[in-house]
Amino acid sequence: MTAALSSIYTDVHIYILFFFNVKRGQHERHFFFCRIVLYYCLNHVDWIQKHVQSQTNGDGHQGECVLHRAVMVRKKLTAGEGRGWLSGTLFCTHFRVAFVPQDAPKGDDDADPILLGDHDVALASIEKVVVVGPNRTKLVTANSSLKFTPEELVLYCRDLRVVCFLFDRLTPDPQVIEITHAIAKTYQPLKAGSVLAFQNAALGSVEMKQFLSNRRRDAHMNWHESAADWQRELERCGATGWRVSSVNDRFEMSTSLPRFIVVPQKVLDTELKKSFAHFNDGRIPRWCWRHPRGSDLLRMAGFQNNIYHEKDDIRNLELILFGCRSSLCVVVELGEDLPSAADIQLAHGRLRALCLGDISTSVTVPDDKWLSTLEATHWLDYTRWCLKKASEVACLLRGGHMTVALQEAEDRDLSCVVSSLVQVMCDPHCRTRRGFQSLVQKEWVTAGHRFYSRGNYHRDNDKEEAPVFLLFLDCAWQLWSQYPSRFQLSDDFLLALHDSAHLPLFSSFLANSQRERCRRSQNQGQCYTPVNGWRDPLHTDGAPEPPDPPLPPVWDWSLQYGERRRAGFTQPVPPAPAPRPALNGNLNADLDANRPSDASPGSVFLLSRGVFSCPANLLPWRGGVGGGISGVYRKSHRRAPSSESVPGLERLLRARSLAEARSGPPSRPVPDPYEPLLPLLVGPCVGLWKECYHRGALHPQVCAEAFSHPLSANHRHPVELLAREVQRLQEQLDRARPPSSPAAETAEPRPAPFADLNHNANNGTFLYPRRPPATRQLQSGQKQGNLVVCPPPPPGFFCKYLAGRGRRPTMHLEPSLTHFLHESWRLFFFFF
Repeated sequence: MTAALSSIYTDVHIYILFFFNVKRGQHERHFFFCRIVLYYCLNHVDWIQKHVQSQTNGDGHQGECVLHRAVMVRKKLTAGEGRGWLSGTLFCTHFRVAFVPQDAPKGDDDADPILLGDHDVALASIEKVVVVGPNRTKLVTANSSLKFTPEELVLYCRDLRVVCFLFDRLTPDPQVIEITHAIAKTYQPLKAGSVLAFQNAALGSVEMKQFLSNRRRDAHMNWHESAADWQRELERCGATGWRVSSVNDRFEMSTSLPRFIVVPQKVLDTELKKSFAHFNDGRIPRWCWRHPRGSDLLRMAGFQNNIYHEKDDIRNLELILFGCRSSLCVVVELGEDLPSAADIQLAHGRLRALCLGDISTSVTVPDDKWLSTLEATHWLDYTRWCLKKASEVACLLRGGHMTVALQEAEDRDLSCVVSSLVQVMCDPHCRTRRGFQSLVQKEWVTAGHRFYSRGNYHRDNDKEEAPVFLLFLDCAWQLWSQYPSRFQLSDDFLLALHDSAHLPLFSSFLANSQRERCRRSQNQGQCYTPVNGWRDPLHTDGAPEPPDPPLPPVWDWSLQYGERRRAGFTQPVPPAPAPRPALNGNLNADLDANRPSDASPGSVFLLSRGVFSCPANLLPWRGGVGGGISGVYRKSHRRAPSSESVPGLERLLRARSLAEARSGPPSRPVPDPYEPLLPLLVGPCVGLWKECYHRGALHPQVCAEAFSHPLSANHRHPVELLAREVQRLQEQLDRARPPSSPAAETAEPRPAPFADLNHNANNGTFLYPRRPPATRQLQSGQKQGNLVVCPPPPPGFFCKYLAGRGRRPTMHLEPSLTHFLHESWRLFFFFF
């Protein structure tokens, strides 16, 4: 708004000075008119601001300033948008690049504001700007100078989108150059406070702050921020024997853990405080989820090796690890089987370079090497490893009556991925939209995943950057693509969450822990001293820092998308059958039958690299001088009788299967809604998320379109393409036939020779239109003009062929399949 008023004021001021320097006697009326215009501009700021906003769209932000605009611009639509071009006007504000179509409806002034429209791009999401001119392309930066008028403007975004705008020949050249320079200068992160400036531009107005302060959160979603929220989760899972502890209420025990954690009821808070020092960053074992068969899922960080222990420390640790009524604990080591944060960042960078490409450079990947280059990125390998580890943990929890603890060195990256995937596989509630949002809140937001460091929004610490959360979304999409009917949420929801993670506007992604979010919501910092603990700092200059704009949570989707887009976040699914009544939190009434017989009570095993073991130093604490294991540790920590008798993962599953086989099949089979969704991990079953990585590709690779899995809805199936080709050749054959004689028209038609193959000539399909029956049937080998009639295939030929392909020879063939086989036989006979 300031720039718009400045421009108006400058133009009027120059106009006034021009007439001031000439003879006043001749131009008094012009001078008086300019004074009126200047007075009107300075006293009608509100009207000018509303007029500028109405030229971007109806949902314009209060205080949003239009820097430049270009008329008669066409935007290239992606495959998801219907392809083609859309005409409209392009605007550049201090917050976004807005494109308004010509036929866009006028917005309602009383409607709630939307941060980004369907065709808008946030400036913080832009990674680079490329312009295309006559026979040349150029990467535009803040200090670049254009020596030609661009014909196309290409925006490469951080969320893997490529937005292309085409300037018309009638678009004024000054508008093209000015809006290109404005975008290049505005999106650049010139200083450390660029993110704060972007937030103030989007949310800093008085009206927007008031609107967000009056905004209410979704009451049907569990936010896992209060003790009541965690108690609701315990009741939903039926986890008796566990309680919500407020031992970390002021974040004195651990700065990265949430305020409330779930621990066994047998452990008191006074005893629990002694266990924080034995784990990295104080992240002790804590409850995450309970399987209906009675198994509990825990998370914990690595052990501290230089801390002395006592007898009570080991006893408290055993009470936490074994949970409630569990006699078997499996510690799953994640650091040995899964990639590191640096590996994930490197793989994602290679994937971006492969899928996006760059028209400003001449380096491209040939089509015949595209798939091998995709494999060399190792992104799909890392996705497969995470799904495999989560499947192993899900199978362990399915066994019942055990505790599975996920252990990572810092417990803030891969443990979030595995624990979330396990719950998506086993819990139908986590496959709904609100359930998935609550899952992300529990296992990522409040659990202390370093969103701010891993996202690297300031671009000041590349060593910490790693898209771990995007890897989880890719894994969740792999499950959705293989079991779409088991998910109430859609892939469009996962795509929207993927895009929101690149936008620094939401409190969910702009902090590393719950403590940092609490500090920001209070608009004040805190300092820690050993005597006073956490206290508010004293401002020496007497002037407090200006408060930041309130950041909404990412789950407030109405701020980002319209009603039509939000309606596509869910899909109808059949209701899951109700589970059997819970008994003490367990749905399995006979847990002893599923318990491995060779595991003694109080056994702790380690699962690493897919192999079970029982190392003597599972808890590497020093018990005395020399670092040896003390007698207290040997007496308290009970291990399995021998490492050779440790059951492997296959043995655990086999024991459970045998126990179920002995019990006999039920009289009426009831599907188990908590049966884990085990994904297929072999070969092309783990495919590329094309709707995310290829949605903005300007030059899509042919091999990627042909071999990506699953097939996109925007491309025809190969069988349909072949069927259309058969139909086209059939029409050519019909046109090549000479007109039939009158005697042939009056002849009685014969029955179709392929009636024994379940072909109904009166039915049309979506592949083949209905055709009238033939009026005259010729014998095989008989000529009609220059055309040789195709003989019928041998009896039962197609059935025998399908039987050789693994199908029953007596099966009923669909009409479309029968028709397709008939036409293929005729073409084969005609051409060969």
